[in-house]
Amino acid sequence: MELFKLGFLSVTLVDVLDVLAVAFVFYKLYQALSGTRAAQMMIGLAGILMVSVVVQFLNMSGMACLIENIRTVWVIAFVILFQPELRRILLTLGQSRLARKLFQVEELRAIDTVVETAFELSKKRYGGLMVIQRDGGLKSIVEKGVKLNARATAELLVSIFNPQSPLHDGAVVIMGETIEAAKCILPLSDNPTIDKRMGTRHLAALGLSEESDAVVVVVSEETGRIALAHKGVFQRGLDESALRGLLNKLLIPSP
Repeated sequence: MELFKLGFLSVTLVDVLDVLAVAFVFYKLYQALSGTRAAQMMIGLAGILMVSVVVQFLNMSGMACLIENIRTVWVIAFVILFQPELRRILLTLGQSRLARKLFQVEELRAIDTVVETAFELSKKRYGGLMVIQRDGGLKSIVEKGVKLNARATAELLVSIFNPQSPLHDGAVVIMGETIEAAKCILPLSDNPTIDKRMGTRHLAALGLSEESDAVVVVVSEETGRIALAHKGVFQRGLDESALRGLLNKLLIPSP
């Protein structure tokens, strides 16, 4: 369906949607790469592309061949040198609610890993603090910890919380099946109504749950008891069935 004309060009609704979609993609790309070295590389790449269009329009075959070779090398260098930034873009896409609904299998695996880890820590009397990121970002928390970007397994998580490990003090942040960071410092709850005997680990879990939509699983070093904090509310003394049920309810999107 034609909307209007620009000279001899006919503009349809599909054309408008196409332009808006491309603009949205570039805007999100700019947001993800803003302030990084990759942003400067993108500006250089865009410059080369613009020059190549002008060269082809002027039918300068020699320059066109040179620009084409440079452009190919530039793109390859961009992919190789800036893998962290590209990984960040993919992680950002993975945090979207739509992606979470499409990939419930990943959530189920993460739940199995967290449950297995919690009860292994309880058995060994290792204190544990596991933050499961949901829709809200935890960038400020992750940036102050030790970045890992490792696949979440029970073996790795238990080794992190081993008292002999340099990473055991603090929380791990998990997104999907990835441990984003360890040794993260969480904000402590200052709720005056909470039990004064509550330890620092539990105060940190409650504090983060009050400020974000994250789900936080805590294992007590003294008693081995397992608790879950969400939206400022503690569920304590959980067995395996109860913990798994709560995590399924909170992390798996409803049909």
